[in-house]
Parts: sequence; structure tokens; C-alpha cells
Amino acid sequence: MQEEQIEQFQNIRATNQQLTEQEIDYWLGFSNPSTWQFWVVAAMVVVSLIILYFKIDRKKALLLGFFGFNYHVWFMYVNSTGIKLGLWEYPYQIVPFLPTFALDAALVPIIFMLFYQWTINQQKNVYLYALLLSAVLGFIMKPLFVFFDFFHMFYWANYFYLFLFYYLFFLVSIFITNIFRWLQKEA
Repeated sequence: MQEEQIEQFQNIRATNQQLTEQEIDYWLGFSNPSTWQFWVVAAMVVVSLIILYFKIDRKKALLLGFFGFNYHVWFMYVNSTGIKLGLWEYPYQIVPFLPTFALDAALVPIIFMLFYQWTINQQKNVYLYALLLSAVLGFIMKPLFVFFDFFHMFYWANYFYLFLFYYLFFLVSIFITNIFRWLQKEA
């Protein structure tokens, strides 16, 4: 690498380290286990996982888990990008350097997994119901998160775009899941 490139890359690393230190300091001061907000976020994770444990159709667990993990990955990528670009933020976290853990790893993917299970078991139109679920998440859940100060939006980010993101993640996840289902059938 050239000297200028090395210097700029080292500056980025140093800035990232400073940012991580600031995030830890913020978490220790405002988002730690002594705050009620911490426990609400923790409950989102724990309650979601408990519900999933008792409600998942164990005969379809691999399919549902694959779909849910797929949704989680896309959700995490876009959520992390939105945070880095300053489009939104989560003021309260379980872990200071994983600001979207409760939503990415548990709540939203599990909601979509159980929804997907329901549409399969009830033979419902998964695309239509996913549109409705995305609307509920984008236009009801997110405004509640904003109202209770668990989520902030900036610049051009708005509820309509969040709704579109929820639905787009679903479409990509179901597409990839269906490809793997088809490959399994063909084997």
C-alpha cells in the first residue's frame, strides 16, 4: 500500500476505536442494565425466543430457521448501513457495539418466521400477507418505537421506506429460501 493509503486507513481505524469507546461510554451511562429501557430491549429478545421455542413447527424448523436467518442477515445489513449513514439510530441496546441486536437477531426475524409458518400451514398467500405484516411493522411498530424513544430517524428516512425495506427483505429471503427448496426437491 502507498503511504497516503496507509495513513488514511490508520486514521479510519483510530476513528473507529474512538467511536467504539464513545458507544461503550454512552451505553454505560444511558443504556445499561440499571435502565428500564435496557430491560424492554432485553425482553424483546428473550420473549421472542421463548415464543419461537414454543410455537415453531418442529417438522419445518430447518425451513423456518433458514428463512428467518436469511431475513435476519438482510435486515442486519441494511440496519447497520442505515446507522453508519446516520439515517436512523437505536438509543438503547443490550450490547453497546451491537445497536440493532434486539430487532435484527430476534424480534423482527422471529415475527417473520412465525408468519411464514402460519402462511404455509394455513395455505395463505405469503406475498399478500407479508405486505400486510410489513405495513404493520412499518406503520405501527416503528412509530411506537419512535414514540417511546427506542428509534430515531433522520434525513430522508421515513415510515414508508421502512415498510418497503421490511417487504423487500421478505421478498429476497423468500426468493432465496425457495431456490434452496427447489434445489432440495431436485436432488
